[in-house]
Amino acid sequence: MPRTLRITTRNATFQQWQALLGNRTKRQRAGEFLVQGVRPISLAVEHGWEIRALLTAEGPGLSRWARDLIETAGVPRAVLSAELMGELGGKDEEAPELLAVVGLPADDLARLPVGPDLLVVVFDRPTTPGNIGTLVRSADAFGATGVVVTGHAADPYDPKAVRASTGSLFALPVVRVPSHREVLEWAGAVGVPVQVVGTDERGPVDIAEHDLTGPTVLAVGNETHGLSAAWRDACDRMVRIPITGAASSLNAASAATVALYEAARQRRFS
Repeated sequence: MPRTLRITTRNATFQQWQALLGNRTKRQRAGEFLVQGVRPISLAVEHGWEIRALLTAEGPGLSRWARDLIETAGVPRAVLSAELMGELGGKDEEAPELLAVVGLPADDLARLPVGPDLLVVVFDRPTTPGNIGTLVRSADAFGATGVVVTGHAADPYDPKAVRASTGSLFALPVVRVPSHREVLEWAGAVGVPVQVVGTDERGPVDIAEHDLTGPTVLAVGNETHGLSAAWRDACDRMVRIPITGAASSLNAASAATVALYEAARQRRFS
């Protein structure tokens, strides 16, 4: 049976878990992150992610969901005081019933599935974790095969990004790479012709007029400056999402969602 650890003080182990919430460097160094929420934890287990520990609050009996998950995962368990669990839960309400310490996957583009339905979304230098999570959620919903985050960017494993993805982070590969170069090298070696399409409010073609049914890398720029010059040069085509009203542009994650919907619509009827 996996061992059970009891923690009632802010000892070194607790501080290590707490650091996973707010310190990207420590997440990277430890190779793990903290997952909050019933759906994200369930999907992490369902999709075979490495669960390193499960944390539960002391007190009344656990729910059927928590008991079943602990039995299924078969990993070390820590029982924390309600106060400590509340600190790790990141909410003002009552302490969460269960938290998971999950291993970080490799940032390897080989994790992206390749085939005629390839649809990879690139998010170039995003600054907001919540926008990454929202984009990952949309990518999952509209049938993308993966998400790539390029450049100096917010962390997909930040708690805000994980929560915003509502668990989709665990259902499709999300890979971080330094620049456009790694993506282009990967796309050129996958064995199928891949088009690279960028989104920009001043793009010369409406997105609905461009064919997105073949293998596609869809590049979306960051919240303030859009796509980098390097990414613009790398794109085979720049497309725009027509908008009206007083809005000058769409939020980056919203723009990605619209583009993904259009790709899914075209593919459904192709």
